[in-house]
Amino acid sequence: MFTGLASNVLAALVFALLGIVILILSFVALDKLTPYALWQEIVDKQNMALAVLIGCLGLGISIIIAAAIH
Repeated sequence: MFTGLASNVLAALVFALLGIVILILSFVALDKLTPYALWQEIVDKQNMALAVLIGCLGLGISIIIAAAIH
């Protein structure tokens, strides 16, 4: 019984870490594909529209990754 629980917890941790790594890599790729620096545009110039767009893209990518892993 306990080994089944341990293997399920381990699988959940592996999938969670895999999802986080894929999410970070997708943000890095998105930052490289855009013609300007996203962090500078959001923080220094306080571009709220870009911040909302990037947040929505992050949620969308997270939902896709969660559905693919599940």
